[in-house]
Amino acid sequence: MGRAPTHDVVRGCATHGAFAAILVGGSVVTWGDSQSGADSSAVAALLTEGVVQVVATDGAFAALKANGSVVTWGKGGRGGDSSSVAEFLAEGVAQVCGNVGAFVARLSNGSVVTWGDPYFRGRFAIAVPEDTDVVHICPTSIHAFCAFKANGSVVTWGSPHFGGDSSKAAQHLTEGVVQVCGTNTACAALMIDGSVVTWGDDAAGGDSSGVASLLTEGVIELFSNYKDFVALKADGSVVFWGDTGFWSHEGNIISVTGSGGAFAAIRQNGCVVTWGDDAEGGDSSEVAALLTEGVVHICGIEQAFAAIKADGSVVTWGQQVVGGDSSAVAHLLKEGVIAVF
Repeated sequence: MGRAPTHDVVRGCATHGAFAAILVGGSVVTWGDSQSGADSSAVAALLTEGVVQVVATDGAFAALKANGSVVTWGKGGRGGDSSSVAEFLAEGVAQVCGNVGAFVARLSNGSVVTWGDPYFRGRFAIAVPEDTDVVHICPTSIHAFCAFKANGSVVTWGSPHFGGDSSKAAQHLTEGVVQVCGTNTACAALMIDGSVVTWGDDAAGGDSSGVASLLTEGVIELFSNYKDFVALKADGSVVFWGDTGFWSHEGNIISVTGSGGAFAAIRQNGCVVTWGDDAEGGDSSEVAALLTEGVVHICGIEQAFAAIKADGSVVTWGQQVVGGDSSAVAHLLKEGVIAVF
């Protein structure tokens, strides 16, 4: 547990109550709520060098080191305690990711190891020897994971009602999958032919029938927030479906970012358009004059957005108490910003 660093930060991530930052040289600094991962004292000696990635659940962190080992801390039931799979995490780990309550690691031999809350990690308790050709892993929703295999197929697991059970779309997931993303309780897969397949909770995007004719080709990337999906098409249009309905929009859009209940999109000319829950960043009218040009990247958190402009300045909006109001550090965000986490 410590204070937020003021320089030399390479990358950062957060649980629901704590932050962890990788510094130049590969050491890690943590701060925030000690019960949510800010207290890393028990593993401090292992975090002094060589850390290349840190990921989080809602209450724990996992750090991947350059030597292929993984270090965990925070709430034990949320993945902070990895003792049950320690033998698999001592070396040879190629990738780690987390959802709300569990972590999954891909080993260099193509097998998979999971730990944390059983509800979120699903049927894969320790290792998955039958899946030894996994090339990438990712959380698909807050309740589920998926593994990409070398043949282009996808395997899913976790809570069956919230994306862990992909049997509804299984016939489409045997080859040619290039991206999977999720809302809280549903999943969508982008296929190599530019079409989209969905499964999971119908109300949160598992049912895309209302825009099915628009998802048969031309999609280049998928985005999501907690309850809705957006598909970006090659012509710059977007297709929207999920909890708040079905629609499409034409508008030279090049990227989309979600908060908990809203989206922000950058157009080709660097201006920003927002929609969704006003209280979670869907209403950007108070900073609209600053979002008419020059925006190069947008970071979204649960209820707010931060946009980096080409001049190195940052514009924020959304719920004030969770980052939408950056007035306290405004003098530090006028120039020179290269990344926001």
